[in-house]
Amino acid sequence: MRLPGRVGDAAELRKSLKPLLEKRRRARINQSLSQLKGLVLPLLGAETSRCSKLEKADILEMTVRFLQEQPASPYSTAVSGPFDSYLEGYRACLARLARVLPACSVLEPAVSACLLEHLRQKTVSGGPPSQTPTPAPAPAPSLQVPPPGSPGLWRPW
Repeated sequence: MRLPGRVGDAAELRKSLKPLLEKRRRARINQSLSQLKGLVLPLLGAETSRCSKLEKADILEMTVRFLQEQPASPYSTAVSGPFDSYLEGYRACLARLARVLPACSVLEPAVSACLLEHLRQKTVSGGPPSQTPTPAPAPAPSLQVPPPGSPGLWRPW
């Protein structure tokens, strides 16, 4: 048994919820675009502060351009040997690191350049870690561990 007016109530409810749903959808789009901008700008070497007011279309175009410049997936080419695959992956990682490392200020420029040069030399001289002898591990520096129960060191167990 249907009560009169119930269908109208559902339609009115949908009508009142539509602007709220649209607002949430737009907020999700804007949040995703903001995250995309934060991810793509450093990879392109652009300053985030200088590009704070980019249009949504600009962010999408920059992302498309960045993705088009990326090398093809290693799975799209013919399967090669494990050493070739390792070397290809190492070089791709090194190329990306060479683009990203100078853009972010995590390391001093001299240290960054030294690290990149060391990794480039490994590309020429070495293979996968399993094929090159590993140096003996350096002795760990002795750390003074506070007595159990002291507030200086938190342990989850």
